[in-house]
Amino acid sequence: MIIHWEGVMPAVTTKFTDQDTLDLKMFEVNINAQLEAGVHGIILGGTLGEASTLSDEEKRILVRTTAQIVKNKVPVIINIAEQTTKGAIEAAKKAKEDGASGLMMLPPMRYKAGDRETVIYFKEVAKSTDLPIMIYNNPVDYKIEVTLDMFEELLQCNNIQAVKESTRDISNVTRIKNRFGDRLKILSGVDTLALESLLMGADGWVAGLVDAFPAETVAIYELQKAGRIQEAIDIYRWFLPLLELDINPKLVQNIKLAEVATGIGTENVRAPRLPLVGEERRKVLGIIENGLKTRPTLPDYKNLEFIH
Repeated sequence: MIIHWEGVMPAVTTKFTDQDTLDLKMFEVNINAQLEAGVHGIILGGTLGEASTLSDEEKRILVRTTAQIVKNKVPVIINIAEQTTKGAIEAAKKAKEDGASGLMMLPPMRYKAGDRETVIYFKEVAKSTDLPIMIYNNPVDYKIEVTLDMFEELLQCNNIQAVKESTRDISNVTRIKNRFGDRLKILSGVDTLALESLLMGADGWVAGLVDAFPAETVAIYELQKAGRIQEAIDIYRWFLPLLELDINPKLVQNIKLAEVATGIGTENVRAPRLPLVGEERRKVLGIIENGLKTRPTLPDYKNLEFIH
């Protein structure tokens, strides 16, 4: 499947049963809610997917299951976060076998690779597969920045096509567009900068709170694309207190609580993560409850006329 690297792509959470096994029934409920809302792709095994706690076999099950659910309606993308080049190449091979349409790739884990090492790591994986790749550039959390000079080298690989832009520097969208035009597609990876990034020319949004609020997230994207900016801003202003739950070390627990509130998830996380308790939990629930009380009525965002 050709990936256009645009629109809303949820970084979905991984659902667990009370026995700490994959909860594929609730997982399917959530994926179907995303598809119904009109998302443009599904991303598995990111931070929100609790990837670091999943076995290789669990990741493979998630890819196969998602591919069966979506039935080629949208691309299925799996995140690769490995410690070795060899491990990343193997992960890319398994992803292709299991029905993934593309890859999202972090720099090497644990070892703080230098610029040359990081570029060679990405290129070796890209050369090993024909799957399209989005580089996840998040120096805030992962301590390695993929600079524009590094992208200059990386774009020699035709299947490196997009960046999940999570530097928190909004002007980076313009820098990338100025330097690479449409050769490098940009998807905002920070919920609280998403609309700003889209208005500056980003092509899409790898979203977090979409896991609980899919329709509102897609509506913001579609409205701004159609030039109905004020309507998009109005929904985004309502959404911001919820979006800020994503910019937090407990983002997984926060978003899973929100999924419970909207009926498309459970609170189960995998240890060492634990569900929220006490004042922290009350505060998050208060934000979610207020969001639900003031939830906006959405326009018919699936049938908008676009401004080209």
